[in-house]
Amino acid sequence: MKKNKCRLLILVSVIVISMTSFGMSSKNMEKSPSKPKIENVDATVNTNDNTNTDVKKAGLKISKEELNVVADKIFKNEAGGKKEDIVYWNTGEDFPSLGIGHFIWYRAGQRGKFAESFPQLVAYYRAHDIKLPKIIEENEYSPWANSDELFRLKRIMDNDITELTNFLYNTKDIQVAFIFERLENSLEKMMAISDNPENVKKQFYRVAQSPNGLYPLIDYVNFKGEGTTRTETYNGEGWGLLQVLENMKGTGSGKAALEEFSNSAKAVLERRVKNAGPDSNEKKWLQGWLNRCNTYKN
Repeated sequence: MKKNKCRLLILVSVIVISMTSFGMSSKNMEKSPSKPKIENVDATVNTNDNTNTDVKKAGLKISKEELNVVADKIFKNEAGGKKEDIVYWNTGEDFPSLGIGHFIWYRAGQRGKFAESFPQLVAYYRAHDIKLPKIIEENEYSPWANSDELFRLKRIMDNDITELTNFLYNTKDIQVAFIFERLENSLEKMMAISDNPENVKKQFYRVAQSPNGLYPLIDYVNFKGEGTTRTETYNGEGWGLLQVLENMKGTGSGKAALEEFSNSAKAVLERRVKNAGPDSNEKKWLQGWLNRCNTYKN
């Protein structure tokens, strides 16, 4: 009888311990998942999954492999594909250009004609829990007084500049995803101010649905903006994606759509240089801009 009682007590103890362990294990399982890292996102990028519901997105899709090809093209267009030029200050400009898209970063209190984009990129990094280099963490605004200061720091291989350069070079995929999201958000903005929104929409999707058609759209919206900012005009005429699309009249996707987009972009940029006047010295950039637009045809 005593033996049976002992066996019963042992059995009950085992059951209690097992249930307790299972309960603790379940709690740990509930706590274990952390925020997903950016490299674990879907193989297809679709920014409609973004939690920001204030902006109606264009609903574009592109594979990560295709987006990385676009990143390399933008990097070549903006920085010549050179790692050392991913942190740069162009001659004749009053601001540094950073990253594969040569994103503008203004100094504290500075107001420029062109839309600033580097702070938005930094916010995108933070939204994806990307650890930032020291210069970005410690400076809300561009910390360099002028190009001479930046290039001096580059020449002496300043540790903070080296860290920033490596960071931007190693996160090209994040930067191109940021530009792609900007494109996704652009259509609604452009249609809201266009005199012919249906044509803008038609031409947008006409290019997007063409083979390799997302590259010219992604590149141009980074290159010259959406065309919806009042400050980015000469003689009241802009030069952004909106103006390129408004200038298009064709139908059907494919090679014809890409060629018309390329030609329209070149016409808009030629008009920009003409409107800017000879004193602006923008003509020195024009041939490079036109060469870039020629890549949109392929």
